[in-house]
Amino acid sequence: MEQLPFSESWVFLVVIVSSVVVFYASKLLKNRGEDEREQKAFVVPRGNRGWPLIGETLDFIASGYSANPVSFMEKRKSMYGDVFRTHILGKAIIVSSDPIVSKTILQNHGNAFIPCYPKSITELLGKSSILQMNGSLHKRVHSLIGVFLKSPQFKARITRDIERAVQHSLSLWSGKTDLVYLQNETKKVTFEVLVRVLLSIEPGEEMNSLKREFEEFIKGLICLPINFPGTTLYKSLKAKKRLLDMVNKVIERRKLSLKKTEGNTMPSIDVIDVLLRDLGDPEVLHQHRLPLDFISGNIIEMMIPGEETVPTAMTLAVKFLTDNPVALAHLVEENMEIKRRKDNSGEEYSWNDYMSLTFTQNVISETLRLANIINAVWRKALKDVKVKGYLIPKGWCVMASFSAVHMDERNYKNPYEFDPWRWKNIGDAISSNIFTPFGGGQRLCPGLELARLEISIFLHNLVTTYRWAAQRDEIIYFPTVRMKRKLPITIMPLQH
Repeated sequence: MEQLPFSESWVFLVVIVSSVVVFYASKLLKNRGEDEREQKAFVVPRGNRGWPLIGETLDFIASGYSANPVSFMEKRKSMYGDVFRTHILGKAIIVSSDPIVSKTILQNHGNAFIPCYPKSITELLGKSSILQMNGSLHKRVHSLIGVFLKSPQFKARITRDIERAVQHSLSLWSGKTDLVYLQNETKKVTFEVLVRVLLSIEPGEEMNSLKREFEEFIKGLICLPINFPGTTLYKSLKAKKRLLDMVNKVIERRKLSLKKTEGNTMPSIDVIDVLLRDLGDPEVLHQHRLPLDFISGNIIEMMIPGEETVPTAMTLAVKFLTDNPVALAHLVEENMEIKRRKDNSGEEYSWNDYMSLTFTQNVISETLRLANIINAVWRKALKDVKVKGYLIPKGWCVMASFSAVHMDERNYKNPYEFDPWRWKNIGDAISSNIFTPFGGGQRLCPGLELARLEISIFLHNLVTTYRWAAQRDEIIYFPTVRMKRKLPITIMPLQH
């Protein structure tokens, strides 16, 4: 076969190489164009950073003191859409008021998102906090506590404990000639119950000391992150140190007790017992250099529902029922029916008895929807996340606003009305992404059923044994949901 001259061979080779280069270049440009088109399909949410340093924090706080707590969200939703950028509480952040986007944030925890809270919270709770904990350790601790709270032995015991605490407190309130400030008084009940669950401490001076220090500690959860003598954060950090010392002493006593009963297979009596038994593994202790502070720090954090979440829900339920006599009458009828049944049979109430009170549970759901005590969660993106046309860039903080979803008329008809009957038709929403008073995903609060039980027992004993008159009061939504005047009431036995 005749060979091509050298010059022609060289030209042929150049043509082949050029063709290959052109082919791959065109393919690369095509792929790049597709990537750019895909990228354009997902946009970083629009928004405003506000003023230097403080951002839009003042507007955010002001809405919490107004009659419309989600006005901050609604104003920005109207300008930028359901997902927008802002700068509040010292952080640049993307806010989601969209149920689908918020569900993605909650469900992808650990894979795409990790906790990202304001500086005051991170400083107060510390790196070992269950709120900021991530990965397998969080999953294990969360599971341990959840299993314990669902055990039949615990359910039977805590039902009796809550009944005794509620009945004792109500009898004291009804004997007073002056006003009862309900939000303050319910805190005493729920704190007592929760400290019993966590530490098995009985009412007395030790519990009173814990409560005093805890009340000082919790003031700093939402505050300006300035740690100088005299500031709220400074005082809260000092209170936490004293709390840690107190809880550490309880843990040390329990550790000695567990050593003496080594090999004992008795079920755990409280959360400290659960954590000590599990975190006593040498490998876990090696992984966490300060296991004592790890346990005590998280015990303190778990006290928060007893100080804020549950007593606030109890107080708000009374306020909403006072303002809605028809709903109150329906609640009384349901609870009187089970009371007559139990009185006739002589049977004790069980956990399931209280949880099966359908209208009572609907009242609780509606209370939590209207005044969501846990109004948002904060996360940080570990990678670029694309959802529903939005791009959440890697490293950005996001806030899933539960309140904005709960108060959206697209999700709830007449969202500002107290309407327990709405749950007859949308009962399935309790487990859906438009009703998230206890969070969601892997961080769904393990104590949500316990919280509902406490509120159910409180409402049952209140409406079947007493009547009350409440003075006029209003709800404030910042830094946490609460009544402006603590809801002053007078309470008296039914027969009077």
